Amino acid sequence: MNAPTSSLTPRRRSEIAFGESDFQRIAAFAKSEYGLHLEPSKKAMIHSRLGKRIVALNLDGFTEYDKFLRANLDTESDHFISALTTNVTNFYREKHHFEQLQSEVLPRLVERARSGGRVRLWSAGCSSGPEPYSLSGSVILLCPEAPKLNVRILATDIDPFVLRRAEAAVYSDEEAKIPPGAWANQVFEKSGGAKTDFRVRADVRSLVSFRQLNINGHWPMSGLFDVIMCRNMAIYFDNQTQQTLWRRLAEQLVPGGMLFIGHSERVSGPATGMLEAAGVTAYRKRSAS
Repeated sequence: MNAPTSSLTPRRRSEIAFGESDFQRIAAFAKSEYGLHLEPSKKAMIHSRLGKRIVALNLDGFTEYDKFLRANLDTESDHFISALTTNVTNFYREKHHFEQLQSEVLPRLVERARSGGRVRLWSAGCSSGPEPYSLSGSVILLCPEAPKLNVRILATDIDPFVLRRAEAAVYSDEEAKIPPGAWANQVFEKSGGAKTDFRVRADVRSLVSFRQLNINGHWPMSGLFDVIMCRNMAIYFDNQTQQTLWRRLAEQLVPGGMLFIGHSERVSGPATGMLEAAGVTAYRKRSAS
């Protein structure tokens, strides 16, 4: 389906009307398709971001966009979800999690890997890549030979545009900033491109695989994880969806596995019987007994 020709002049395209009924349609669709809970306080953001998309498609307004979205879901859904989610991230964000990983969690996983065992980590909601690459840098700091062992990091996000950036693994000087500490020289090499660009080292990249995933949809992974980072994602969901997510994440951990969540998030619902507090917004899966 091709977008119809717009009657709006370029000067007025930023003035596309966005009423309550428009918001309710967008919010209902986001909830039914992706589990996103859009608060009324997000109206201005939705108006601005989807308004740009409406202009790009040369549509007349939100009613026409709603029809276009539903008729072209296979191709438009990526743009829709990218407009509604915010990809704020940086390397070693909430560094207390990485300090805990390095001192308490990773040493035993490295020991297992060196003995021929399997180690799996998952960055859920990985955005443009700083989180999984930070995980990988932490692993390689303790275990330089990790790329030759059975150690892998899965990085998933619903937004295919940020995943492409993540796979490119090139960051500006501002994006590549790392907090002082053991990781300072662990992640980057000069990219060879722009003077201020940094490329993630080959050994760090080698541990990470990127995949598109709707966290509220089907999870195709068959194995369990030793560490899951799912930080600042649940804030997009209502309470019931959050509780379902915590339970599913807990089920995806090995006994003793660690779940790290966002600074403003708390595990709730059935997962509280499966997980125990093990640090600041860190949880450990209880043993079967």
